[in-house]
Amino acid sequence: MTLDAARTIAAARKALTDTLRGAGIYSADADAKLLIAAALDIGRTELMAHGDRAITPEQVKAIDALAQRRLAREPVSRILGHKEFWSLPLDVSEAVLVPRPETETIVEAALDFVVRGGLRLEVLRVLDIGTGSGALILALLKELEQARGIATDISAAALAVAGINAERLGLTDRVTFIECNIADGAAGPFDLIVSNPPYIVHAEIATLDPEVRNFDPMLALDGGSDGLDAYRAIAKDARRLLAPGGRLVVELGAGQGPAVSTLFSDVGLKVSGIRDDLAGIPRALIAMAAS
Repeated sequence: MTLDAARTIAAARKALTDTLRGAGIYSADADAKLLIAAALDIGRTELMAHGDRAITPEQVKAIDALAQRRLAREPVSRILGHKEFWSLPLDVSEAVLVPRPETETIVEAALDFVVRGGLRLEVLRVLDIGTGSGALILALLKELEQARGIATDISAAALAVAGINAERLGLTDRVTFIECNIADGAAGPFDLIVSNPPYIVHAEIATLDPEVRNFDPMLALDGGSDGLDAYRAIAKDARRLLAPGGRLVVELGAGQGPAVSTLFSDVGLKVSGIRDDLAGIPRALIAMAAS
């Protein structure tokens, strides 16, 4: 059955799932549910519970309009304009990287340092370098109710999105956004620094999935000729920014642990651990100022 011939929610879901799967989209069923729910302005629970509900030709057209965008490999989160991260609803736009589940590993590693150190109730100063949508800083401030945050980004458009997210989450009084490169506009010291920097090797960007290379902002992807440009810049500023006993937690690309460890060691930082994400890939590197 084609989508045009669908007369019920269930039929539309099956037709769209089959179409997306035929186009090689592995998340076809999940995507179909989200797109149809958005087109009909209903929740996913209602979508599943009322599959026999009739849909109008106008509603079929609305579903098809979203389907065409997904078939062009635009990610569902960009079509819908939002993405959940750390159970927080975040707006996304063409100016920001869509937050990935593996980036939650950075939040986990940062909170582990705070909890192990008995610092959860302390008034910690937190810095997020290259904040994008604000995912990292906002997740940490939600968990650490006494903390205060600074978030930087080179993109004013990205900071506008982060500001919207901070307002929705009721965090505008605890975070300040600064437009600058890396942390040029931030004055330390900070007890905790986090970053998901651009780390894709420039020559490899063309090989990425179309959902990434065609829709994520290049500023958030391109790590230079070896993927390490942003880490070098962070390393240069780290000693100035880190408070005694503080921690720096950065996201890693696959296989970048040794190279980033060396960069940080060369500027007087001590790498205290690397945490794997749920796929078993080393994802979060934790460093501190060497004594």
